[in-house]
Amino acid sequence: MDYEIQEVQERIAGESQMLKPLKEEIRKVIIGQDDMLDKILIGLLSGGHILIEGVPGLAKTLTVSTLAQAISVDFKRIQFTPDMLPADLIGTMVYNQKTGQFQVKKGPIFSSIILADEINRAPAKTQSALLEAMQERQITIGETTYPLDSTFLVIATQNPIEQHGTYPLPEAQIDRFMLKLKVTYPTKEEEYSILRVHGAGVPVKVKSVVKKANIENAGKVVHQVYMDEKIERYIVDLVSATRTPEEYDIVDIKDLIAYGASPRASLYLKIGAKANAFLNGRGYVIPDDVRDVGYDILRHRLILTYEAQAEDITPEDVIEKIFLGVEVP
Repeated sequence: MDYEIQEVQERIAGESQMLKPLKEEIRKVIIGQDDMLDKILIGLLSGGHILIEGVPGLAKTLTVSTLAQAISVDFKRIQFTPDMLPADLIGTMVYNQKTGQFQVKKGPIFSSIILADEINRAPAKTQSALLEAMQERQITIGETTYPLDSTFLVIATQNPIEQHGTYPLPEAQIDRFMLKLKVTYPTKEEEYSILRVHGAGVPVKVKSVVKKANIENAGKVVHQVYMDEKIERYIVDLVSATRTPEEYDIVDIKDLIAYGASPRASLYLKIGAKANAFLNGRGYVIPDDVRDVGYDILRHRLILTYEAQAEDITPEDVIEKIFLGVEVP
Protein backbone atom coordinates (compact mmCIF):
# COMPACT_ATOMS: atom_id res chain seq x y z
CA MET A 1 0.00 0.00 0.00
CA ASP A 2 2.86 2.39 0.83
CA TYR A 3 4.35 1.66 -2.58
CA GLU A 4 1.06 2.52 -4.30
CA ILE A 5 0.80 5.82 -2.38
CA GLN A 6 4.39 6.66 -3.34
CA GLU A 7 3.61 5.93 -7.00
CA VAL A 8 0.53 8.18 -6.91
CA GLN A 9 2.55 10.87 -5.11
CA GLU A 10 5.14 10.91 -7.89
CA ARG A 11 2.44 11.09 -10.55
CA ILE A 12 0.69 13.95 -8.77
CA ALA A 13 3.97 15.81 -8.30
CA GLY A 14 4.29 15.82 -12.09
CA GLU A 15 0.68 16.53 -13.03
CA SER A 16 0.15 19.27 -10.44
CA GLN A 17 3.11 21.27 -11.80
CA MET A 18 0.83 22.69 -14.49
CA LEU A 19 -1.19 24.52 -11.84
CA LYS A 20 1.63 26.89 -10.94
CA PRO A 21 1.94 28.60 -14.37
CA LEU A 22 -1.87 28.51 -14.68
CA LYS A 23 -2.36 30.40 -11.43
CA GLU A 24 0.42 32.85 -12.27
CA GLU A 25 -1.19 33.63 -15.62
CA ILE A 26 -4.63 34.17 -14.07
CA ARG A 27 -3.19 36.39 -11.32
CA LYS A 28 -1.93 38.80 -13.97
CA VAL A 29 -5.58 39.80 -14.27
CA ILE A 30 -7.23 38.73 -11.01
CA ILE A 31 -5.96 40.45 -7.88
CA GLY A 32 -6.75 38.57 -4.66
CA GLN A 33 -9.71 36.16 -4.62
CA ASP A 34 -7.26 33.27 -4.16
CA ASP A 35 -9.84 31.11 -2.39
CA MET A 36 -12.36 31.56 -5.21
CA LEU A 37 -9.71 30.62 -7.77
CA ASP A 38 -8.67 27.50 -5.85
CA LYS A 39 -12.28 26.36 -5.48
CA ILE A 40 -12.97 26.91 -9.18
CA LEU A 41 -9.94 24.76 -9.97
CA ILE A 42 -11.26 22.10 -7.59
CA GLY A 43 -14.58 22.14 -9.44
CA LEU A 44 -12.77 21.94 -12.79
CA LEU A 45 -10.65 18.96 -11.71
CA SER A 46 -13.59 17.22 -10.02
CA GLY A 47 -16.13 17.83 -12.77
CA GLY A 48 -18.39 19.61 -10.26
CA HIS A 49 -20.44 22.71 -11.07
CA ILE A 50 -20.13 25.88 -9.01
CA LEU A 51 -22.51 28.55 -7.73
CA ILE A 52 -20.86 31.88 -6.84
CA GLU A 53 -22.69 34.37 -4.66
CA GLY A 54 -21.42 37.91 -4.26
CA VAL A 55 -22.23 41.55 -4.88
CA PRO A 56 -21.45 43.03 -8.31
CA GLY A 57 -17.90 44.09 -9.16
CA LEU A 58 -15.95 41.33 -7.37
CA ALA A 59 -14.40 39.87 -10.56
CA LYS A 60 -16.60 36.76 -10.68
CA THR A 61 -17.15 36.97 -14.43
CA LEU A 62 -13.59 38.12 -15.11
CA THR A 63 -12.13 35.17 -13.18
CA VAL A 64 -14.07 32.61 -15.19
CA SER A 65 -13.33 34.18 -18.57
CA THR A 66 -9.63 34.51 -17.68
CA LEU A 67 -9.49 30.85 -16.64
CA ALA A 68 -11.04 29.80 -19.96
CA GLN A 69 -8.42 31.80 -21.88
CA ALA A 70 -5.57 30.33 -19.82
CA ILE A 71 -6.60 26.73 -20.52
CA SER A 72 -7.65 27.38 -24.12
CA VAL A 73 -11.18 25.96 -24.06
CA ASP A 74 -14.47 27.21 -25.46
CA PHE A 75 -16.18 29.68 -23.17
CA LYS A 76 -19.67 31.15 -23.29
CA ARG A 77 -21.11 33.81 -21.02
CA ILE A 78 -24.90 33.65 -20.84
CA GLN A 79 -26.74 36.57 -19.27
CA PHE A 80 -29.91 35.19 -17.72
CA THR A 81 -33.00 37.39 -18.03
CA PRO A 82 -36.70 37.02 -17.08
CA ASP A 83 -37.75 36.54 -20.73
CA MET A 84 -35.18 33.84 -21.47
CA LEU A 85 -36.53 30.52 -22.82
CA PRO A 86 -34.97 27.03 -22.58
CA ALA A 87 -34.42 27.07 -26.38
CA ASP A 88 -32.24 30.20 -25.97
CA LEU A 89 -29.95 28.06 -23.85
CA ILE A 90 -29.91 24.54 -25.30
CA GLY A 91 -30.94 25.23 -28.91
CA THR A 92 -33.91 24.22 -31.06
CA MET A 93 -35.04 22.84 -34.43
CA VAL A 94 -35.07 25.41 -37.25
CA TYR A 95 -36.95 24.93 -40.53
CA ASN A 96 -34.77 25.27 -43.65
CA GLN A 97 -36.90 26.55 -46.54
CA LYS A 98 -34.33 25.49 -49.17
CA THR A 99 -34.23 21.83 -48.13
CA GLY A 100 -37.72 21.65 -46.65
CA GLN A 101 -36.31 19.99 -43.54
CA PHE A 102 -35.77 20.89 -39.92
CA GLN A 103 -32.16 21.42 -38.83
CA VAL A 104 -30.66 21.53 -35.38
CA LYS A 105 -29.39 24.88 -34.17
CA LYS A 106 -27.31 24.27 -31.06
CA GLY A 107 -27.45 26.78 -28.22
CA PRO A 108 -24.58 28.37 -26.28
CA ILE A 109 -24.58 25.54 -23.71
CA PHE A 110 -22.54 23.46 -26.18
CA SER A 111 -19.25 24.75 -24.83
CA SER A 112 -16.58 23.68 -22.34
CA ILE A 113 -17.08 26.35 -19.67
CA ILE A 114 -20.42 28.09 -19.23
CA LEU A 115 -20.83 31.22 -17.15
CA ALA A 116 -24.50 31.48 -16.17
CA ASP A 117 -24.56 35.11 -15.09
CA GLU A 118 -27.30 35.97 -12.57
CA ILE A 119 -28.96 32.58 -12.86
CA ASN A 120 -31.70 33.62 -10.45
CA ARG A 121 -33.05 36.15 -12.97
CA ALA A 122 -34.28 33.40 -15.31
CA PRO A 123 -37.67 31.69 -14.84
CA ALA A 124 -37.96 28.15 -13.50
CA LYS A 125 -38.22 26.49 -16.94
CA THR A 126 -34.90 27.91 -18.10
CA GLN A 127 -33.19 27.17 -14.79
CA SER A 128 -34.42 23.57 -14.99
CA ALA A 129 -33.12 23.18 -18.55
CA LEU A 130 -29.65 24.24 -17.41
CA LEU A 131 -29.69 22.09 -14.29
CA GLU A 132 -30.84 19.03 -16.26
CA ALA A 133 -27.91 19.49 -18.64
CA MET A 134 -25.59 19.79 -15.64
CA GLN A 135 -26.83 16.50 -14.21
CA GLU A 136 -27.13 14.43 -17.39
CA ARG A 137 -24.25 16.07 -19.31
CA GLN A 138 -26.25 15.71 -22.50
CA ILE A 139 -28.90 17.64 -24.42
CA THR A 140 -31.86 16.28 -26.37
CA ILE A 141 -33.10 18.40 -29.28
CA GLY A 142 -35.93 16.89 -31.26
CA GLU A 143 -35.28 13.14 -31.34
CA THR A 144 -31.50 13.32 -31.09
CA THR A 145 -29.39 13.37 -27.93
CA TYR A 146 -26.06 15.19 -28.02
CA PRO A 147 -23.30 14.65 -25.42
CA LEU A 148 -21.77 17.78 -23.91
CA ASP A 149 -18.06 18.57 -23.84
CA SER A 150 -15.82 16.29 -21.76
CA THR A 151 -14.73 19.26 -19.63
CA PHE A 152 -18.25 20.73 -19.41
CA LEU A 153 -18.43 22.99 -16.38
CA VAL A 154 -21.16 25.41 -15.33
CA ILE A 155 -20.24 28.33 -13.11
CA ALA A 156 -23.35 30.27 -12.11
CA THR A 157 -23.48 33.60 -10.29
CA GLN A 158 -26.20 35.23 -8.26
CA ASN A 159 -26.54 38.57 -6.52
CA PRO A 160 -27.50 38.24 -2.82
CA ILE A 161 -28.52 41.86 -2.30
CA GLU A 162 -31.08 42.29 -5.07
CA GLN A 163 -34.26 40.21 -4.97
CA HIS A 164 -36.54 42.31 -7.19
CA GLY A 165 -37.44 40.42 -10.37
CA THR A 166 -35.55 37.27 -9.41
CA TYR A 167 -36.52 33.61 -9.23
CA PRO A 168 -34.57 32.00 -6.36
CA LEU A 169 -33.27 28.50 -7.06
CA PRO A 170 -35.21 25.79 -5.21
CA GLU A 171 -33.21 23.83 -2.64
CA ALA A 172 -33.51 20.60 -4.64
CA GLN A 173 -31.96 22.29 -7.68
CA ILE A 174 -29.20 24.05 -5.75
CA ASP A 175 -28.10 20.57 -4.63
CA ARG A 176 -26.89 19.95 -8.21
CA PHE A 177 -24.03 22.37 -7.61
CA MET A 178 -20.96 20.82 -6.05
CA LEU A 179 -19.78 24.07 -4.48
CA LYS A 180 -21.40 27.30 -3.39
CA LEU A 181 -18.81 30.03 -2.98
CA LYS A 182 -19.33 33.30 -1.15
CA VAL A 183 -17.13 36.06 -2.53
CA THR A 184 -16.23 39.00 -0.30
CA TYR A 185 -14.66 42.41 -0.83
CA PRO A 186 -10.89 42.67 -1.41
CA THR A 187 -8.54 44.09 1.21
CA LYS A 188 -7.36 47.69 0.87
CA GLU A 189 -3.97 46.54 -0.45
CA GLU A 190 -5.62 44.26 -2.99
CA GLU A 191 -7.93 47.07 -4.10
CA TYR A 192 -4.91 49.35 -4.49
CA SER A 193 -3.29 46.73 -6.74
CA ILE A 194 -6.54 46.50 -8.73
CA LEU A 195 -6.36 50.26 -9.33
CA ARG A 196 -2.76 50.03 -10.52
CA VAL A 197 -3.36 47.09 -12.87
CA HIS A 198 -6.82 47.79 -14.28
CA GLY A 199 -6.91 51.55 -13.89
CA ALA A 200 -4.09 52.14 -16.37
CA GLY A 201 -6.37 51.85 -19.39
CA VAL A 202 -4.30 49.06 -20.94
CA PRO A 203 -5.99 45.64 -21.07
CA VAL A 204 -3.98 42.80 -19.58
CA LYS A 205 -3.52 39.97 -22.07
CA VAL A 206 -3.72 36.34 -20.99
CA LYS A 207 -2.06 33.55 -22.95
CA SER A 208 -2.90 29.87 -22.98
CA VAL A 209 -0.53 27.98 -20.69
CA VAL A 210 -2.40 24.69 -20.20
CA LYS A 211 -4.03 22.44 -22.77
CA LYS A 212 -7.45 20.86 -22.45
CA ALA A 213 -5.84 17.40 -22.48
CA ASN A 214 -3.77 18.36 -19.40
CA ILE A 215 -6.96 19.20 -17.48
CA GLU A 216 -8.58 15.92 -18.49
CA ASN A 217 -5.50 13.92 -17.44
CA ALA A 218 -5.29 15.78 -14.13
CA GLY A 219 -8.95 14.98 -13.47
CA LYS A 220 -8.20 11.27 -13.85
CA VAL A 221 -5.24 11.51 -11.49
CA VAL A 222 -7.37 13.26 -8.84
CA HIS A 223 -9.48 10.10 -8.53
CA GLN A 224 -6.29 8.14 -7.78
CA VAL A 225 -5.43 10.24 -4.70
CA TYR A 226 -5.36 7.91 -1.70
CA MET A 227 -8.06 8.30 0.96
CA ASP A 228 -7.88 6.20 4.10
CA GLU A 229 -11.00 4.45 5.36
CA LYS A 230 -10.86 6.61 8.51
CA ILE A 231 -11.20 9.74 6.38
CA GLU A 232 -14.14 8.20 4.50
CA ARG A 233 -15.89 7.43 7.79
CA TYR A 234 -15.10 10.97 8.96
CA ILE A 235 -16.92 12.32 5.89
CA VAL A 236 -19.93 10.09 6.54
CA ASP A 237 -19.99 11.24 10.19
CA LEU A 238 -19.93 14.91 9.16
CA VAL A 239 -22.85 14.49 6.76
CA SER A 240 -24.75 12.31 9.22
CA ALA A 241 -24.29 14.98 11.89
CA THR A 242 -26.25 17.43 9.71
CA ARG A 243 -29.25 15.07 10.01
CA THR A 244 -28.97 13.71 13.56
CA PRO A 245 -26.59 16.01 15.48
CA GLU A 246 -27.75 14.60 18.83
CA GLU A 247 -25.96 11.32 18.02
CA TYR A 248 -22.70 13.27 18.09
CA ASP A 249 -23.57 15.23 21.26
CA ILE A 250 -24.10 18.43 19.25
CA VAL A 251 -27.48 19.03 20.84
CA ASP A 252 -27.50 22.82 20.55
CA ILE A 253 -28.06 22.72 16.76
CA LYS A 254 -30.77 20.03 16.71
CA ASP A 255 -33.59 22.58 16.54
CA LEU A 256 -31.74 24.74 13.99
CA ILE A 257 -31.66 22.23 11.10
CA ALA A 258 -34.88 21.40 9.25
CA TYR A 259 -33.20 19.16 6.67
CA GLY A 260 -29.64 17.88 6.56
CA ALA A 261 -27.34 17.18 3.62
CA SER A 262 -28.02 14.42 1.08
CA PRO A 263 -25.65 11.54 0.19
CA ARG A 264 -24.51 13.68 -2.74
CA ALA A 265 -22.70 15.80 -0.13
CA SER A 266 -20.66 12.77 0.97
CA LEU A 267 -19.63 12.02 -2.62
CA TYR A 268 -18.66 15.64 -3.26
CA LEU A 269 -16.72 15.85 0.02
CA LYS A 270 -14.68 12.83 -1.04
CA ILE A 271 -13.78 14.02 -4.54
CA GLY A 272 -13.43 17.63 -3.36
CA ALA A 273 -10.97 16.62 -0.62
CA LYS A 274 -8.99 14.61 -3.17
CA ALA A 275 -8.86 17.59 -5.53
CA ASN A 276 -7.73 19.84 -2.66
CA ALA A 277 -4.92 17.39 -1.87
CA PHE A 278 -3.97 17.46 -5.57
CA LEU A 279 -3.79 21.27 -5.52
CA ASN A 280 -1.38 20.99 -2.61
CA GLY A 281 0.75 18.39 -4.42
CA ARG A 282 -0.17 15.50 -2.12
CA GLY A 283 -1.09 11.97 -3.11
CA TYR A 284 -3.15 11.38 0.02
CA VAL A 285 -6.02 13.12 1.83
CA ILE A 286 -5.79 14.56 5.34
CA PRO A 287 -8.70 15.84 7.50
CA ASP A 288 -7.80 19.45 6.67
CA ASP A 289 -8.62 18.75 3.01
CA VAL A 290 -12.16 17.81 4.04
CA ARG A 291 -12.50 20.95 6.16
CA ASP A 292 -11.13 23.18 3.39
CA VAL A 293 -13.95 22.19 1.03
CA GLY A 294 -16.56 21.38 3.71
CA TYR A 295 -18.13 24.83 4.05
CA ASP A 296 -18.51 25.30 0.29
CA ILE A 297 -20.04 21.85 -0.19
CA LEU A 298 -22.39 21.90 2.80
CA ARG A 299 -23.61 25.51 3.10
CA HIS A 300 -26.27 25.22 0.37
CA ARG A 301 -27.37 21.75 1.45
CA LEU A 302 -28.47 22.69 4.96
CA ILE A 303 -32.03 23.97 5.28
CA LEU A 304 -32.35 25.85 8.53
CA THR A 305 -35.51 26.18 10.62
CA TYR A 306 -37.47 29.41 11.07
CA GLU A 307 -36.06 29.56 14.59
CA ALA A 308 -32.51 29.65 13.23
CA GLN A 309 -33.40 32.32 10.69
CA ALA A 310 -35.09 34.41 13.39
CA GLU A 311 -31.90 34.30 15.43
CA ASP A 312 -29.77 35.25 12.38
CA ILE A 313 -27.92 31.95 12.52
CA THR A 314 -26.20 31.09 9.24
CA PRO A 315 -25.37 27.70 7.72
CA GLU A 316 -21.71 28.52 8.34
CA ASP A 317 -22.41 28.82 12.08
CA VAL A 318 -23.99 25.36 12.08
CA ILE A 319 -21.21 23.80 9.97
CA GLU A 320 -18.59 25.22 12.33
CA LYS A 321 -20.26 23.48 15.29
CA ILE A 322 -20.43 20.23 13.34
CA PHE A 323 -16.71 20.37 12.57
CA LEU A 324 -15.99 21.04 16.23
CA GLY A 325 -18.33 18.28 17.44
CA VAL A 326 -17.38 15.41 15.14
CA GLU A 327 -14.23 13.56 16.18
CA VAL A 328 -11.31 14.02 13.80
CA PRO A 329 -9.44 10.80 12.85
